[in-house]
Parts: sequence; C-alpha cells; structure tokens
Amino acid sequence: MGRLPFSFGQFIVKVHGRCNLACHYCYLYEGPDHTWRDRPAAAAPAVLDRTAHRIAEHAATHGLRDVALVLHGGEPLLAGAGRLAAFADRVRDLTPDGCTVHTTVQTNATLLTETRIATLARHGIRIGISLDGGRPAHNSRRTDHAGRPSWPAASRGARLLADRHPDAYAGILTVVDPDTDPIEMYESLLELRPPALDLLLPHGNWTNPPPGLPRTGPGRPTPYGDWLTTVFDRWWRTGRRETRVRLFEECIALLLGLPGATESLGLDPVNAIVIETDGAIEQVDSLKSAYDTAAATGLDVFRHTFDDALRHPGVAARRAGADALAAGCRACPLLTVCGGGHYAHRYRAENGFANPSVYCADLERLVRHVAARLSDATAGERR
Repeated sequence: MGRLPFSFGQFIVKVHGRCNLACHYCYLYEGPDHTWRDRPAAAAPAVLDRTAHRIAEHAATHGLRDVALVLHGGEPLLAGAGRLAAFADRVRDLTPDGCTVHTTVQTNATLLTETRIATLARHGIRIGISLDGGRPAHNSRRTDHAGRPSWPAASRGARLLADRHPDAYAGILTVVDPDTDPIEMYESLLELRPPALDLLLPHGNWTNPPPGLPRTGPGRPTPYGDWLTTVFDRWWRTGRRETRVRLFEECIALLLGLPGATESLGLDPVNAIVIETDGAIEQVDSLKSAYDTAAATGLDVFRHTFDDALRHPGVAARRAGADALAAGCRACPLLTVCGGGHYAHRYRAENGFANPSVYCADLERLVRHVAARLSDATAGERR
C-alpha cells in the first residue's frame, strides 16, 4: 500500500500508567474503561525504544517538519525525569533532519522539584500542569491515595516552575466546574502565571451525562456555556493578553475562517495517537470515558506501523469530518465552528457516536457569544 495522504502529528506516550493521586472524578481510573489494570505500571525500555523508532519512521514516511511528543500517564514523573529526558532525546535523535520534535510532559505538579524541572528544561521538555484552579478549595477533590490534599505540593511545583524556568512552562489544564465562581477561578489561575490555559469540558456523554446536566433537549440550562462566556468576557475585555486561552482563541480563529487545532471545536481531523505502557497503539484517552475498550485498536508498536493505525476504522471515523456527524449537526449554521463538539461527548450507548455533543446547547451559547463580541469589535474598528 502506498503512503497515506494524511498523518499523525501528535504522539502521546504513556511512560507511566499509574498516578500518585486518586482524583475523585478521574475518567481514566474511575470510569468505565478498565484496560489500565492489566498493563504494566511503567513502559519498559524496549517499548520506549520501539516507540521512538516508530515515531521516526512515521516522520520520515510522511516528510513531517514538526512532531508533537507528549509524555503522559498516569503521572509521568513517576518514571523519573532522567528517563523522560532520555526518551525525548532518543526520539529527537532518530527523527530525520529537518523535523523538529516539540516535547511536553503533562504532570499534576506534585513531584516537581528544582532538579527535575532543570533536567526537563535542559532536554527541551516543556511542562504542562493539570489543576482544578488556583486555590486549595478548587483542588479539594485532587487527593492522594490516602486522602491527603495534593494542593500544597502542586502549588509549590507550579510556582517553582514559574519562578525558576518560565521558558519551560507550557501552561495549565483545568476542567470546567460550573459550581465554581468563574472569575475567581480564572484569576486564581492567573496568579500561577501560566503562559496558556486549556479550559476543558468534563468528559461526559448522553449515557453518562456530565455533572449539572440532568436535563437534555431544547431549552435546557447551559451551565458550562454560561461559565465559559463569563470567563471569556473577563479575558476579552482586559485590553492585553494576560494568558492564552486556547478554547477562546480557537473559537475566534474558526469564526474568522482560519484553521482550528483543538479536539473540542472545528472540523479538522484528529491527528493524535496514544502509545500505552505495553506498547499498544490506542486512540485518544477521552474515548475511555464512553465504555470499556473504546480506545483499543488491537495494534502495537512491535507489530504495526502508525500508518496501520491511520487505517483503523475508529481512527478513520474521526477523520471523516462533517460526514461523520449527526444530520442535525450537518444542517447547523455553526457547523464549521462547533464541528459537532468533542467526539467522546457524542456517545450514546444505543447508537455510538453519531449524535450531537451532550454539550450542544453549551457550545452554541459560547460560540454565539464569542461571535457577538467579535462582531462588536470589528464594527467598532470600522467606525
């Protein structure tokens, strides 16, 4: 078979498959998927070496100029900063000349120390942090396995990163909680000086709705959309960019007809693939919030290439754009911006993923609000 006309650009490698925290809401360890239980806690050297070769092979096959390498878990720092650095260096050494590897580690920040941060930074690894906000109360559900709060260690790690190695600071990932005060939440995160924020909707679907969405259908409340529009206005009206908020920037770009690069919005096909600790090649983790084995492909780095993964029916379905969406989505005037929402949020046990997002009303609320603000701003410029 010839070279496929598309490729993966992001490789999410599970260097460690366990976590030192036991967050009460974790879709990965507390959700319907149980495949993690039968996998090794840490990726063996042979798995990492084979993965590095496969990534380099894919880059060479497709003539890639850029590759995103995401070191993930669980908590990837349980594998040790030195091991993460060695793996990142191995991928970089194997990829063809002219291909730049952009490496990020996503961590809960509790294990960040000056030495570990310096090691990661020295090897060109940027550090993304997962938090529920910038206050102890926001992170009350992020506890360790003994029930002890993670905030003291996580906040120390975040501030150490911002103080000592700001160039290695990738940003903060936060899951939206409509029960929090949106302005307080946003401003508390700003105190940790992130260069970017990822505001993510909780992984829920029609069979297992997210918190706060007991009713569905026309006229239902939009708590997540309301929360996001409040933060958007706070971010938009500042007059200077205090931080990037990727969801907002992507929404604006799509409204202006520019390409989008997020799973949450737009019709651009997914370009990420996951490598588990045993070498299994899987679809993105968010699918594990739908049902057990939802992300499985039956492929692995020892026997299969990433082009084999591109041909997998599940991956192909996520690259089908508007053709894969429900009829109502295809007819919606917001289609090119919303894109049907996050794939995992469309799931319903009776018919799979051929549905609008469970957050359809919230996304409409956000997109129309951003469009109105953008229209007001452009009208003002024309006056």
